[in-house]
Amino acid sequence: MKKLLTLALGLTLSSASALTITGAGASFPYPLYTKMFAEYKKANGVDVNYQSVGSGSGQQQIIARTVDFGASDNPMSDEAMKPAPGKLLHIPTAIGAVVPAYNIPGVDKVQFTGPVLADIYLGKIKLWNDPKLKAINPDVNLPALPITVARRSDGSGTTAVFTDYLSKVSGQWKSKVGSANSVQWPVGVGGKGNDGVAGIVKSTPGALGYVELVYAKQNKLNYGAVQNRAGKYILADNVPAAAAATGVVIPKDTRVSLTNSSNANAYPITSFTYIIFYQDQKYGNRTKEQAQELKKLLTWMTTTGQEYNEPLDYAKLPSNVQSRVSSILNSMNYGGAKL
Repeated sequence: MKKLLTLALGLTLSSASALTITGAGASFPYPLYTKMFAEYKKANGVDVNYQSVGSGSGQQQIIARTVDFGASDNPMSDEAMKPAPGKLLHIPTAIGAVVPAYNIPGVDKVQFTGPVLADIYLGKIKLWNDPKLKAINPDVNLPALPITVARRSDGSGTTAVFTDYLSKVSGQWKSKVGSANSVQWPVGVGGKGNDGVAGIVKSTPGALGYVELVYAKQNKLNYGAVQNRAGKYILADNVPAAAAATGVVIPKDTRVSLTNSSNANAYPITSFTYIIFYQDQKYGNRTKEQAQELKKLLTWMTTTGQEYNEPLDYAKLPSNVQSRVSSILNSMNYGGAKL
C-alpha cells in the first residue's frame, strides 16, 4: 500500500511539473517575459512557452484558442474581438517606451518632435541635415546623410503604439496612414519584430527605426529625446514612462492609450503591454488545473513578478492599475464556477 501511495504521489507531482502554459504575441515585452517565465519556473515548477511573433499574431492565436494567452502592446478593439468565441479579458503587465533609435556615425545626441518623426515616416524629410531637424538640433552637426527609414514588416503592437502617437501629433499622418498593427507605410525597410528593426538600424548608417527601449539598450543604439505635449524634450526611461500613466483614468477593462500624455514629465511614446485571455477557461480540452495555473501565473506576473520590470527598463504597474487587474483576474471562471 505504501509503495502504491508513493507511486501515485510521484505520478501526481510529475503531472504537475509537466504542465506547460503557452502564449504568443508581442516582441515588445519579450525580454521581460523571458526573465519572468524563467523565474516563475524556478519558483513554481511550471513551464511557460512564449513565442515572440508580434502582437497581431498574438491576437489571432488567442481568438483561435491555440494558446492559453495572447500578448499585445495595443488592446484589442471591440470590433477585433467580435470573432472570439467567448469573452476576452485584458490585463497590463508593464509600461514600456517606444524610442526613435538611430545610426549616425559620429553623432550621439539627436532630439525629435512628433511632427518631425511623422514627416520622416511620410517620406517628406529625407536627409539628416534637413532644416526641420537642424532647427531642433542647433548644436548638433547633422550630416547630409540619407535617412533609411526602418519599420515593422509584421503585425505589431509596437507599430500600433508608434502610429497612434503619430496620429495624435500629425493630422496628415492620421488622414493618410492612421494607426493599426499593420499600416500602409509610405516609405521604409521592413524588419520582423523589435529585434529585426533594431538589426536594421544597427547595421545601416543613416538608419532610423522605432523600437522598445530595451532593444535599443541591448543593441547599444543611440535613441533620441522626444518633445512631449508640455514642450519638454524627454529621454525615455522608467520614470518618464511611468509618468505617462499618472492621472490617466484607467477603465475597468484597462484598455487605454497612454501616448502623448498631458503629464509634463511624461515620455510621449509610451504604452501598457497586455496579456489577453478568456474569462471562461472551460473550452476545448482545457482542464480546470490548466485554468487555475494560468490564473496563478497572471497573478504572479502582476504582483511578485513586477520586481523584474525596472531592471529590464520597463515601468511597474501603478497601484490603481493593479487593483483593476485583481478584479479582472477574480472574474475568471471555469464553466461558470469561480477559479
